[in-house]
Amino acid sequence: MDTVMRRGQRGVSLLGVIFWGVIVGLGLILALRIVPVYTEYAAVKRAISELAQRAEPQTPPSQLRSEFDKFATIDDFTSVSGRDLVITREEGRTKIEVHYQRLVPLFANVSLAFDFEAHGTIGAP
Repeated sequence: MDTVMRRGQRGVSLLGVIFWGVIVGLGLILALRIVPVYTEYAAVKRAISELAQRAEPQTPPSQLRSEFDKFATIDDFTSVSGRDLVITREEGRTKIEVHYQRLVPLFANVSLAFDFEAHGTIGAP
């Protein structure tokens, strides 16, 4: 009779529930820290793309930086500003690039480092 009862009892023990709860909790914490970083990167890429589409190849770099700062204000990203843009002119085209790093603290002295690069070309064929 005892073996019949034991076969019928199945499920997760309390330790199993705690273990999986910790795993799911850590996954949620990681997601809550990582998702905003990538949404900000998408906003930076979108701003550079919009800037490249709207501007003329002869637009001065100071005006490009000012326009980028307007996009940054509207999209509310702070990791990159117009001063961080690398603007070069080649063969009638203007290239806009930005390279930046984001450090996201997890807990205590542990952080995640993200390296991003975005670019656009004004006057591209």
